[in-house]
Amino acid sequence: MEMKTSKEQFVHSVFESIAHKYDFMNNLISFGRHKAWRKFTMKKMNVQLDTTAIDLCCGTCDWTISLAEQSRTGKITGLDFSRNMLDFGQAKIEKLGMDKQIDLLHGNAMELPFADNTFDYATIGFALRNVPDFVQVLKEMQRVVKPGGMVVSLEMSKPTWQPFKSIYYFYFQKVMPLLGKLVVNRYEQYKWLPESLIHFPDHKQLAGIFREIGLQNVKAYPLAGGVAALHIGIKEKRGDGNERN
Repeated sequence: MEMKTSKEQFVHSVFESIAHKYDFMNNLISFGRHKAWRKFTMKKMNVQLDTTAIDLCCGTCDWTISLAEQSRTGKITGLDFSRNMLDFGQAKIEKLGMDKQIDLLHGNAMELPFADNTFDYATIGFALRNVPDFVQVLKEMQRVVKPGGMVVSLEMSKPTWQPFKSIYYFYFQKVMPLLGKLVVNRYEQYKWLPESLIHFPDHKQLAGIFREIGLQNVKAYPLAGGVAALHIGIKEKRGDGNERN
């Protein structure tokens, strides 16, 4: 528990300190690809009108806003443990006039303050590897979605083929922290982010974990040669085991 608390405190300090440049750095270090990956994810999710969603570790709320736009009238909740991130997200939401549709909540993804079977979708973007216990977070996501509801993770992953694998790790471990130092004067924070991927499962292993906790119809989509991966699982419906198409 001490190790998990220490990690949680460190991660919190990282995101509190980089919130003001988070969007800019995401564009820079991913060469803008994170937007295409999210667009692909939204297409695969096929969010229906008037449905509800919770976006965990929502950060500055880009994905939260995308969910609200596609749901049109459904209530969307964004949750994050960084108040600085939420402040930047709230400003975006108010500028778009979406503050009546989107609620932001300062909270812990490990213990969601919602009843079972509350949402149609539960999402987490580029944050699953940062939580103290990602299996616990996935279980919480599964708990709060309705039977037939969707659990979705979009996350950095691990390329498996050479020479791209070597180039990727060189960039991720050497170049990206230098960019963090040059642009936002945060070397240690951006050095830690690639380190967080070392012990994180690859896309096949994570798909296996989705299945192990009881999610159905699990699909994994490696993106950009395995640099990132989308995982989708469905909460089993009671009784007949039918799933959302």
